[in-house]
Amino acid sequence: MSKIEKSIDGLVVRSSKANGRKIGELPPSPKKTKKAKRSKKIEVEEAPGELSSEEITEEFLKPVEAFDFDLTNKDLKEELEKIKKQEKAKRKLKIKKKKQPGKTRKVVAGIALGIVLLLMGGVVWVSIWGNDLIARITSGRSNLWDAIGVLTQEKTPPLKADVNGRTNILVFGTSGYDMSGNIGKGSKHDGASLTDSIMVVSINQETGDTAMISLPRDLKVRSTCGTVKINAVYSCGSKNKDGQAGAKALMTQVSEVLGIELQYYVHINWSSLINIVDALGGITVTLDNDINDRYYTKTVIKAGVPTHLDGEQALGLARARHGTLLGDWERGHSQQKILMAIERKVLEKAWGLAEILNMVNILGDNLRSDFSLDEMKTGAKLVKVMDLNEMRQVLLADGTNKINYIRNVNINEVSYVIPTAGDGNYQKIQEYVAKMLDNDPLKRESAKILVLNGTGETGVAGAEKDKLENDGYTVSGVANAPEGGEYPEMFYLYVVNEESYGSMKKLENYYNTTARSAGELPAGVDTTDCDFVVIVGERRKESLDN
Repeated sequence: MSKIEKSIDGLVVRSSKANGRKIGELPPSPKKTKKAKRSKKIEVEEAPGELSSEEITEEFLKPVEAFDFDLTNKDLKEELEKIKKQEKAKRKLKIKKKKQPGKTRKVVAGIALGIVLLLMGGVVWVSIWGNDLIARITSGRSNLWDAIGVLTQEKTPPLKADVNGRTNILVFGTSGYDMSGNIGKGSKHDGASLTDSIMVVSINQETGDTAMISLPRDLKVRSTCGTVKINAVYSCGSKNKDGQAGAKALMTQVSEVLGIELQYYVHINWSSLINIVDALGGITVTLDNDINDRYYTKTVIKAGVPTHLDGEQALGLARARHGTLLGDWERGHSQQKILMAIERKVLEKAWGLAEILNMVNILGDNLRSDFSLDEMKTGAKLVKVMDLNEMRQVLLADGTNKINYIRNVNINEVSYVIPTAGDGNYQKIQEYVAKMLDNDPLKRESAKILVLNGTGETGVAGAEKDKLENDGYTVSGVANAPEGGEYPEMFYLYVVNEESYGSMKKLENYYNTTARSAGELPAGVDTTDCDFVVIVGERRKESLDN
């Protein structure tokens, strides 16, 4: 392609031949029409010359051929089309990229909405489940909102109590696999509404003293349903399937027999014992008498031997009455042992959320009571501070003449249990129960103390006897401590009867010392008629002299 050079005040401009114009021919002025199309030639000189100001302006305003592209040029058109396609492709790519985050946001929003709906559904389900569960356990006295309030409050009201300051709770169990008596696959157990166990748990809220009294299910009573065994009172009172009415009827009957006021009741499905004990990882019991009930409940346990039980074995023990010293009475004692073992395991176990929910679900299907939730929280606080070693079993019969307030009889070929004092005569039972529930352990345990003089000075043991009796203790006798022994301390306290646990704790506080076992007594001490031995030592004599 030929080129020309033009000089404008020393500026060299190069133009390229295009559109078939001759060298030196300029494109038409934009102001010219097609009809007046003319080309103005520029004189080419060997050397640049001077131009006037008008010519410079005119030349400056004219298009420069180097930038005058012919749009009909095939190569240029192809290039432009290619650029257009690239730009179009870029625009589509940008649009796609903008739309893609939008789709992601929609997906994320959909997932979030689904999660929210699931959470809302879960909250609704938990609310309904929790509300129903709490209402069932408390027999309609509390609901989920009460539970939330109880959990947030620090103080809880004290439990209702009798005139002696004791809270007495009726605990009874039926044997259906649910509270309606179902034993699986919709069938019913013939005696599902009969109470397999009837006991009273009595608690002193100030001291934590706890006692349990079991009534035999064959006890003959006169109720609104006529003369029946006491295990039929709940069923009779629960007409129209009103469990609360049945529980109230049983409370009235038990109060009449024992002579105490009952403040609450707890109805347990004994068959749920399997799930409860298994959820705890098993329990350990130590029985007072042998049980050899291998043919009915497959329960064989030696007395005095700590025995680990799973759920099935615990339920077997709760029902065992054959191959025992006391028969049906023994079953009541065993059930008390089981409840004590469960309580001990509950306090020992480390509870996680899953374990708590599992246990709550088990109890929700298998427990009814007239406790409100805040009263349950109070009860839970009492259990935490309760000394399990002080929990006492109050027996109405032990197979000996020592405790013998009830006996078996056969009336018209029907086996019953009646008071030893006579059918329907509960006076002796009531006096005994009042004594065993006395808040003073000295009165309920009737502990006897033998006082020995270890100082060698006459009259020291007698003076201690007078002091003890003035303070309410019972002294069975006084004597000198065995000769040859040394007793440098102020007092020595020995436990002969370990069942007098309450008296032992009181004596430990009284003498500001720790009780020792009977095996540590000096040789030659006669413990035939005492529960404790107190030896007065040299330091006691010195304190009296001073």
